[in-house]
Amino acid sequence: MGVSLGLDLLVVLRDRPGGGITMRNTETDFDFIVIGGGSAGCLMANRLSADPANRVLLLEAGKKDNYPWIHIPVGYLYCIGNPRTDWMYETEADKGLNGRRLRYPRGKTLGGCSSINGMIYMRGQSRDYDNWARLSGEQEWDWDHSLRDFMAHEDHCTLDGGADPATGDNGRFSDMHGHGGEWRVEKQRLRWDVLDSFAKAAQQAGIERTEDFNGGDNAGVGYFDVNQCSGWRWSSAKAFLRPARSRPNLAVWTEAQVEKLVFTIGADGQPRCAGARVNRRGQVVTVSARRETVLSAGAINSPQILQLSGIGPAAVLQAHGIEVLRDAPVGENLQDHLQIRAVFKVKGTRTLNTLAASLWGKAMIGGEYLLRRSGPMSMAPSQLGAFTRSDPGRRYANLEYHVQPLSLDAFGEDLHRFPAMTVSVCNLNPTSRGNVRIRSANFRDAPMISPNYLDTEDDRKVAADSLRQVRKLMAQPAMQPYQPEEFKPGPQYQSDAELARLAGDIANTIFHPVGTVKMGREDDQTAVLDPHLRLKGVAGLRVVDASIMPEITSGNTNSPTLMIAEKAARWILAGQ
Repeated sequence: MGVSLGLDLLVVLRDRPGGGITMRNTETDFDFIVIGGGSAGCLMANRLSADPANRVLLLEAGKKDNYPWIHIPVGYLYCIGNPRTDWMYETEADKGLNGRRLRYPRGKTLGGCSSINGMIYMRGQSRDYDNWARLSGEQEWDWDHSLRDFMAHEDHCTLDGGADPATGDNGRFSDMHGHGGEWRVEKQRLRWDVLDSFAKAAQQAGIERTEDFNGGDNAGVGYFDVNQCSGWRWSSAKAFLRPARSRPNLAVWTEAQVEKLVFTIGADGQPRCAGARVNRRGQVVTVSARRETVLSAGAINSPQILQLSGIGPAAVLQAHGIEVLRDAPVGENLQDHLQIRAVFKVKGTRTLNTLAASLWGKAMIGGEYLLRRSGPMSMAPSQLGAFTRSDPGRRYANLEYHVQPLSLDAFGEDLHRFPAMTVSVCNLNPTSRGNVRIRSANFRDAPMISPNYLDTEDDRKVAADSLRQVRKLMAQPAMQPYQPEEFKPGPQYQSDAELARLAGDIANTIFHPVGTVKMGREDDQTAVLDPHLRLKGVAGLRVVDASIMPEITSGNTNSPTLMIAEKAARWILAGQ
């Protein structure tokens, strides 16, 4: 599967997270049902079951997270595009991408996307959350309140046993980070000369060095913090299910896909979510929730389940013969970060392309990980990051760089045989909007995903400007010892129109879909949820995952999803 490092024998795990959870096969009545055992769902299951009086069921359509490659950081290469751990979705042909379709990975295992993603710990910018508070009318969404929810589960650490070798950080952190929580955050366990030089080049171009992207203003250049523990991936299943797995009031069903939600009609005529119809390894069972059902299936599967259950755009539901319970814009407002990947050949330095090209190099990589849990096998997909503005007229950083000491034609394919690096850049605040819609009334049919990338003039302008900025950075003095040569897209393309079209040819998703079950003010007709994430017009049902975001965060979206779940769990337990 894709880039093979020839290290399949180095699958030595200390434990098998997710195993050992008591599986109740006969009970069907619970206080809370959580649908989706991904990033948000695992945290929700932990928090709701902390009170032994609450009987909680967590439903996950995928299998347990005992697939070895989940736990080795470089194993994302073997998890994405693998039906064992990935829903294997694909977008519809996209006009903005010149008719291309993209693979659209979504985690299908305990831990969800946190079991297959890039492991980058990123909150975004304070303005993101202040804007959510403004759009929703709920002050608790603002940065100050949300920061407390980030810190509530954070365990922010340096490398085990001492200081970060690059910064000298000895473990003293500001009051912006939490300690002792479940969500482990560490410094990366490797450095590359060519990446250090790129960081210097960014500074030469006016981007300041930063040691912390997570203080509310992520402008700057530096190495990403990652969700790892001593060189192992740290997923939400490890963080939140492992501590709760012995609780007798928590049941976890894997290979249990929800066909649809089940509703009753109250005396006031209002529908109430009473539970769900579940297909568990071919056996159909209806489970009931006395207090609430929490839908945490993600920005693609949550709208699919709602639409299959009769909640969505009436025309879409009627076209598939589904009775309309509530006409609502479920599945609209899809937003994602589109990443444009520029590849540069380099000379006189080590890159993963050359290191992994020989049996000796592969043996060195494997040996380093086996002995130290460091080196390329501990790599997140991106190591160095930068946040900056696409033009001086922007008030805030609106670009994110992911810089890698490797190159390939497309994700999942083999590394190039020449030394090279990839400078990827994405528009943090896209103005294009897409949608997710069911393909049929059959729950097994993958939904139609239409991101509508580069659909606005502003997004096309940012794409062209960002490619020019990449070239500016690579032309700085710090990069010249490597004699960088633009391999992709190619220096012959210069005009706005050429660069925007090229972006459509070479750009790919960075796997951050959000917004498809938007929360907002009570009078906001585009919002499906109220500010506390309750479905408008339906009792007993909340949605808690990345789909609730009214606007995408200015950075990677996994940790903001955990913050959303932390806040929602607190509200649910308080009866708010």
